[in-house]
Amino acid sequence: MLNLIGTYECKADAKGRLLMSAALKKQLAPVLQEGFVIKRSVFQPCLELYPMAEWNVMMKKVNQLNRFVKKNNDFIRRFTAGVKIVDLDVSGRLLIPSDLQRFAGITKEVVLSSAVNIIEIWDKDKYENAIDEAAVDFGELAEQVMGNIIIDGEDGVS
Repeated sequence: MLNLIGTYECKADAKGRLLMSAALKKQLAPVLQEGFVIKRSVFQPCLELYPMAEWNVMMKKVNQLNRFVKKNNDFIRRFTAGVKIVDLDVSGRLLIPSDLQRFAGITKEVVLSSAVNIIEIWDKDKYENAIDEAAVDFGELAEQVMGNIIIDGEDGVS
């Protein structure tokens, strides 16, 4: 499993190409040849970039859903709407398809934010707003999500 680290700012050119930072490319080196899948985020106005192996793990879970249950079929359709396969070009740029640029409101200033095993791609202003909004109740959220986890005999994360 890939564990990505960091938040990186970059600029999109007029065609929607992003030049990834050297630090991020270095982390992605083991998976660059396999390519990526880019999709709309479920909860936020951003995009998600999955290394192909991570996408295949996700699709294995999705494929376990019974498609004869309407809500499952609706979920699959919405979850995979706009999904595209993308690669870095020889210059290390990632082309964001125009429909996905519009969805995320990406114009010029972009933030690439690691989210464990995927990368979120944000318009910079939307990213900063989302972080500011989440900061208000982050302590409470952290307690709800991580407060009852015991890892190897320890009582949580500090």
